[in-house]
Amino acid sequence: MSQVFGGEAVALFAQNYPEAPHRLTHHLRAHELLTLEAIAELGEALPPKSVEYNPGDLPVGIDAAAVPGNGLSIGETIRTIDVCQSWAVLKNIEQMADYETMLLELLGELKPTIETKTGRMLRPQGFIFVSSPGSMTPYHFDPEHNILLQLRGTKTMTQFPAGDARFAPPSSHEAYHSGHQRNLAWRDEFLGSGLSTDLAPGQAVFVPVMAPHFVRNGPEPSISLSITWRSDWSFAEADAHGFNRLLRRAGLNPSAPGRFPASNKGKAYAYRALRKLGLAG
Repeated sequence: MSQVFGGEAVALFAQNYPEAPHRLTHHLRAHELLTLEAIAELGEALPPKSVEYNPGDLPVGIDAAAVPGNGLSIGETIRTIDVCQSWAVLKNIEQMADYETMLLELLGELKPTIETKTGRMLRPQGFIFVSSPGSMTPYHFDPEHNILLQLRGTKTMTQFPAGDARFAPPSSHEAYHSGHQRNLAWRDEFLGSGLSTDLAPGQAVFVPVMAPHFVRNGPEPSISLSITWRSDWSFAEADAHGFNRLLRRAGLNPSAPGRFPASNKGKAYAYRALRKLGLAG
């Protein structure tokens, strides 16, 4: 596969990673693994736990448990995405060898910058999103560093500052890292503080770790590829939230983990030691 991120995009990524959202360009608009039929076949081949799909006309804020089904199979959903008013995501596509090769080649172009700043590039994962016109991905956050590449159609991602308690309080971080859902409580007054990035084929957007965001699809069916990774820094940030959860349970009011370049190693190491002793439940 030829280079997907050109020199200008790699330089822009190096300038902004890991904390600043930014738009990039890419050259992955046509790939045999990313046609609609190839994606439908992938969805049918993946295990059920790696496939999620539902109606696309959801509100910005919704509890994950309240999301209904769409009455179709994953293959039917993807093949009729033009008209079925749905949203689908195929998770951990790297389970399939060809998709793993594609993912690692993409991330390999950025790996030197990633590892210089945030330590080892860990757990590379890929996700494919297929969305009907006007579909909504509700307000949520994710623990990975993420680049979303737009392949077909248009969409708008609206992000909010990572680590800002106005948009995701410490309790939501601590709950997530102890196994709760990623969806967040939404308030309409948030909207004025969001950074909206419009995406067309050949464009991509970087999403920092745990940056709250939602995505609205444009007037045409959309296909997007999300390439994600964890890092030494992101795991320390997560474990610091885990330690804070234990402190809060003990009646204390701990300060939130620091954003990059803060390392959070003290709390992370303490939490890992307690976890090894079976005391972090």
